[in-house]
Amino acid sequence: MPVVSAADEEKRLAAEAAAELVESGMTVGLGTGSTVAHLLPAIARRGLEGIRCVATSVATEEQARELGIPVEDFDSLTRLDIAIDGTDEVTPDGWLIKGGGGAHLREKIVAAAAARFVVVCDSSKPVPKLSWPVPLELFGFGAASTLERLGPDVQLRDAPRSPDGGVIADYTGPGLDNPAALAARLEADPGVAAHGLFPPDMVSEVFIARGDAVDRISHT
Repeated sequence: MPVVSAADEEKRLAAEAAAELVESGMTVGLGTGSTVAHLLPAIARRGLEGIRCVATSVATEEQARELGIPVEDFDSLTRLDIAIDGTDEVTPDGWLIKGGGGAHLREKIVAAAAARFVVVCDSSKPVPKLSWPVPLELFGFGAASTLERLGPDVQLRDAPRSPDGGVIADYTGPGLDNPAALAARLEADPGVAAHGLFPPDMVSEVFIARGDAVDRISHT
């Protein structure tokens, strides 16, 4: 049998705890990444009826459908009851860095559409303060010009384009001591489709697995 790492076991525990929040009839946003890979089977095992789901990546959509979880186009829904996703980092006051998988534009749109955005993670993700890099998704149109404008603090990532054709890059410059100001500065450039900074007011709860226990922290 394959050896399961402590981090992977924590991800499973946190994901299973969050899956209990999903009820029959809900509209649900499904995130992307290794933690969500544990969330999907946990939701499928519950045998819920009438749930309507949207996925933030092709990988999540494919896994969900293989498990019998219905996934539909987001254009058919305007609001979600809940969205559940992982994170790369989370601070004590609820700031997140997301986007290691390059789907942060869709992840942010889904999180913003949800009445309740729940983050699940293992014990390595909580940090005292955010660290680099900050993932960016740049519009493909004029990407070279955008990179020139943003300067040497932004470097293209050797990664496939996003699900919407965006160019994935990383920001490693100053400003993470004030993430709100940095977020505003990045958003001000018309070539930036999305950045990986998620503010605390977007986050409802964080489920953090530590060993065999799951801490549930509310940010509302």
